[in-house]
Amino acid sequence: MGKPTGFTEWSRAMPKRRDKTARLGDWNEVYEQQTVEQAREQAARCMDCGIPFCQQGCPLGNQIPDWNDLVYRDRWQAAHERLASTNNFPEFTGRLCPAPCEDACTLAINTGPVTIEQIEQEIIERAFSEGWVEPQPPRQRSGKRVAVVGSGPAGLAAAAQLNSVGHSVKVFEAADRIGGLLRYGIPDFKMEKWVLDRRLDVMRAEGIDFVTGADVGREPTWAELHQAYDAVLIATGSRRARDLRVPGRELSGVVFAMDFLTRQNKLGAGDADVDVELDVRGKRVVILGGGDTGSDCLGTSLRQGAAIAHQIELMPEPPADRPGDNPWPQWPMIYRTSSSQEEGGERDFAVLTKKLTGAGGALQQLHAVRIDVKPKAGGGLLFDEIAGSEFAIDVDVIILAMGFIGPETDRLVDQLGIALDPRGNVATDETFATNVDGVFCAGDANRGQSLIVWAISEGREAARSIDVYLRAGEAAWLPTRGIHQHFGGR
Repeated sequence: MGKPTGFTEWSRAMPKRRDKTARLGDWNEVYEQQTVEQAREQAARCMDCGIPFCQQGCPLGNQIPDWNDLVYRDRWQAAHERLASTNNFPEFTGRLCPAPCEDACTLAINTGPVTIEQIEQEIIERAFSEGWVEPQPPRQRSGKRVAVVGSGPAGLAAAAQLNSVGHSVKVFEAADRIGGLLRYGIPDFKMEKWVLDRRLDVMRAEGIDFVTGADVGREPTWAELHQAYDAVLIATGSRRARDLRVPGRELSGVVFAMDFLTRQNKLGAGDADVDVELDVRGKRVVILGGGDTGSDCLGTSLRQGAAIAHQIELMPEPPADRPGDNPWPQWPMIYRTSSSQEEGGERDFAVLTKKLTGAGGALQQLHAVRIDVKPKAGGGLLFDEIAGSEFAIDVDVIILAMGFIGPETDRLVDQLGIALDPRGNVATDETFATNVDGVFCAGDANRGQSLIVWAISEGREAARSIDVYLRAGEAAWLPTRGIHQHFGGR
């Protein structure tokens, strides 16, 4: 613990958000840089609470109190070493994670928690600027080859871990650039893409091979990949979007969130615009879905110059404070305002879409009804329509941001006989192994749509299991540092 009285001397203080008008005029990140002294003060708020509930709240098991103490003591390089031992990509999580660790912080019981996520970002940015992040290729190679399919956070984390202990890793990505959702699902105002490219440069220098435009299942087939490599990791994410099943869905102007976000990220990367119909400048926009993806679509719509942006959520408006059945250190189900929602637009809750109407094949109106959401006996929820609450919204574009229902598995099943769980995800055991020998799965393809920290955690754990699988009968090859020390963390 850095300073025993730190949490009594300083209040929680996040870095300032840039002026709303200024940030709506560009695609740069929202937050300004904190000073070193501000970061040290915030780290000093970490209590000697005995049981670090923050670590329980973090799927990666980050050693949060340790690096908070080191930051306060101005030992930044040691803080980076401690942080990097459990998290391959703190520059991603420091920008994109919803920070369940903070809501599990002991201070969160009755005051503002430690700004854990921001301190994490400050540590890794200091590490890059000081030159502490350097390529660390393995001292020797095992002779084993691993194919990682998918270059999102789970695939990248697994690739980094497997490469670090000497296996030769090739990452296959279907898109034209590496990064998965980090590349095309996250707007630049949340994470500018030089942050991703900077890390990929390090990974390439460490010997990881990346292949883009690889439509695995077609060329190469999953069976060919399985035969050519000693192990295969499925890290393709949960890409099947939940659709809207109402009359009028076929009208032009109804688009999926990922198509909308991907187009803008491609434009930001300098690509030619091939999807002009996804431009919402001057248009009336309704976003169906109140989560992070919906918020990202809202911020993107506002920056594109939408005339009106309306975000609608099926669930009721959350309370301002924790309800009695949602105690600390659980994730608080409370009302939140993202930076995008702060910038403009309207929000509405407990609204059910009934139908869409238009003229000449083009969307013109969304017809909805307000609902009363109640618990259902035996579990689940009841959505009762409120009589007389019907209304319509004039709209030109509806963006579907209602989540994802699972990975694309048809080719996996047909070509490898991969088993699925009852939800349609790839079924695995406790070692992330599928029913096919040598084939593993991690991230959203395995657990369903989830957080970036869960993806990185599963990528790391799957890498550990793949390493054990590849080393079976070859214990004499173990590197000097040892497998468990090398992989670190959970």
